[in-house]
Amino acid sequence: MNEQKLDSLINLLDDPDDSVFNLVLNEILKEDISIVDHLEHIWETSLDSLVQKRIEFIIQNIQLSDTKAKIKNWANEPMLDLFEGFFLISRHHYPELKLKTIQVQLDKIRKDVWLEYRNSLTSLEKITILNHIFFDHYKFSVNHSNPDSPQNCYINRILDLRKGNPVSITILYTLIARSLDLPVHYIDFQKGPLVGLFDKDIAKIIHGHDSDRSVLFYINPSNKGAIIGPKEVDYMHNVHEMPDTNKPTEPCPDRIVIKRLIEQLIVAYKELGVDDKASYLDEIAAIL
Repeated sequence: MNEQKLDSLINLLDDPDDSVFNLVLNEILKEDISIVDHLEHIWETSLDSLVQKRIEFIIQNIQLSDTKAKIKNWANEPMLDLFEGFFLISRHHYPELKLKTIQVQLDKIRKDVWLEYRNSLTSLEKITILNHIFFDHYKFSVNHSNPDSPQNCYINRILDLRKGNPVSITILYTLIARSLDLPVHYIDFQKGPLVGLFDKDIAKIIHGHDSDRSVLFYINPSNKGAIIGPKEVDYMHNVHEMPDTNKPTEPCPDRIVIKRLIEQLIVAYKELGVDDKASYLDEIAAIL
């Protein structure tokens, strides 16, 4: 849409007739996110509160549609990037969020861990150092005081507040561990998410190129990275009579990991009575 036609449509936004607004809305929503800058300029220069309110609504819908399309494209990629999925979910609520800003913060954590590494370290020793930096130095933890807050699910807020829920903290821990070339994967354990450290290349495990999925041990990010042995997890699995479909050693696909995060958000927004947000997230969850 050229700028002249867009301005002509925007000039109709002061019409109090909702049917006129709906016609304008349908036309503008056919455009992509590139028109948001122009809409924001109109919002800043307008003195009409009705026009400003309607422009805010249009911008929000364009940004939500753009995020939904990006998540759908992400889910269809043959090689999924867990960080990208986490970022896109956060971007739906914080549309101005910059990828580079988050990457710099994650890389700072990675470097702080890496500087403590030595070539001769075992996997257990590397995890011990990661736990020290992640939980003791940066003080990441589960937000017990406000466990159902949506803010626990957004990566920028987790990095700012050092608080999250069991799912988001486990995802963040997994991202840092992978950036250090540790063969880890998110484990969708029914008693709470864990991180499994495997003795095989995680890329092979994810894509099914290796039938040997032997796990060395598990890490519980909800409990300051406590190390749990395979036998202990098997015992918990059997004692609680968990269904066989939830095998404790089965790596959870990254697509499903992000779906679990979205499910946490849906519960949080429903608790707050923000049904439009919950409905939008339901649509995204259905994509995954």
